Formats: sequence, C-alpha cells, structure tokens
Amino acid sequence: METAICGRLALSPHTVFNSKPAGDKSLLCGGSCINRSVLMTVLASAPGKGGGLLERPVITAPGRESEFDLKKKRKTSPPYRVILHNDNFNKREYVVQVLMKVIPGMTLDNAVNIMQEAHYNGLSVVIICSQADAEEHCMQLRGNGLLSSIEPASGGC
Repeated sequence: METAICGRLALSPHTVFNSKPAGDKSLLCGGSCINRSVLMTVLASAPGKGGGLLERPVITAPGRESEFDLKKKRKTSPPYRVILHNDNFNKREYVVQVLMKVIPGMTLDNAVNIMQEAHYNGLSVVIICSQADAEEHCMQLRGNGLLSSIEPASGGC
C-alpha cells in the first residue's frame, strides 16, 4: 500500500513531475508542459508506516549562519561596553567626527554628549554590544588616535 502527499513548488516551465501511476519510478518529464509547477510526492512503501510531509529546506550560503544561529549567538554572548577615555591630544570636533564615523547609527547629538562626558568625567560609555563588535569598535577608535577600552557590561544593557 502506498500513500501520497502532494504539494506544489514552482520550477522552470520545462521540468515537471509527470502524474504517472505510483508504481512507476520515472516521474520526471521534459519538454513543454502545460502545468508549470512540480508535483511533489512522498511515498511510504510499507503499510503501517505513515507518509511524511515534505518541507522546503532552509538553505544558507556557504560561510553564512542561519537566522536561528545568529539569534542564539546574540542571546548567549555577554554584552561589553566600549569606553572612550579623555586625552589632551585630540580636539573635541575631531573626537565627534571619529565617533560618528566608527560607531554605526551614531548621531551628532549623541557623539557630542559622549565627547563632553569623556572630557569632564575622564571617560564615557560609547556603546554596549557583543564582545566581537566591542573589540572592533575599540580598535577603530584607537586607529583614529582616540583612547578607548572595553569591559564586560555588568547588569546587561
């Protein structure tokens, strides 16, 4: 006894499954077909073993992580603070420009506030993010001549 579960998946107009009897294993046909979709069939050959559902696989490009893996990584990685330290070398305007260039989404007002806090208090938190991003931001700030460091963010964001 065979059980068939069907679904449709659009492909090219030249390749479709042929609706031949279930015992025939040659289901592909070529040429011009009127039906421009593929009939997907799952066969269960033994009685008592139910047919299964065919689900479309999630395909990720090589070197890329799935959306699930990215969400899991974000949840498990502890947050880190990027800290800007005051120095007597760089002008305030330059510090604001570097912050806006290096930190994604940094506005002029936020950059000015961070610069002012670092100037008056000796340091300021620039951004809280994952460790990898914090290290990257810190290196970019240092590469532009600013004093910066990172530390674990206790208590979350």
